[in-house]
Amino acid sequence: MSELETPPLLFVLVFLLFSLLFLSNSYKLWFKTDEYYKDLTDSLTNEKTPYPFKNFFLKRLENRKRWEVEQKVFSLIGIVAVIVADVLVVRAYLG
Repeated sequence: MSELETPPLLFVLVFLLFSLLFLSNSYKLWFKTDEYYKDLTDSLTNEKTPYPFKNFFLKRLENRKRWEVEQKVFSLIGIVAVIVADVLVVRAYLG
């Protein structure tokens, strides 16, 4: 059975950068919810930006309380998954 190779440093850094982006958005969701909701609504209602499924996402935002609960549950699951993945990637890099 062959031994797994150590991931390249660039891969690890890009992986951690995307993790940081997810955690930053989760922070905004949890601690700056009003601002996050407004930014999201504004970006979806901007006519200059073509988003696929724009109406679907706007419909999901209509019931704010439900949207907030769903996003926070997903965020908790995501935070755990991202932290576990980060630990595994860094451990693999360090050997």
